[in-house]
Amino acid sequence: MKWHEEGEEPDYRFSLANERTFLAWSRTALALLAGGVALHQLALHGRPQWAFDLAAALLAVLSGLLGVGAYVRWRGNEIALRNQRPLPRTWLLPLLAGSVVVLSVLATAVFGLQ
Repeated sequence: MKWHEEGEEPDYRFSLANERTFLAWSRTALALLAGGVALHQLALHGRPQWAFDLAAALLAVLSGLLGVGAYVRWRGNEIALRNQRPLPRTWLLPLLAGSVVVLSVLATAVFGLQ
């Protein structure tokens, strides 16, 4: 039996709200990817170059993790709704908050010294 056939069909409003949350996380992931690409392209002459490259790579990796996490969260919430269980906890918020801290420390350490 597939997970989307288990339990009872949830109220469509909850499913739509879950889908909107998935789309919001996906937009965030795409925005981070766009930021990483823009940083890489626009900072070709920035110094130190390794810092720009590292920040762009971190943004791209974070984007991929958020994209995967958005699907995992959506699926887990759908399963919980169908089986009338509590919604699972997410690792997306700590990941995003921790990444902002790391990128901020990197920016302060590298660019604040110039």
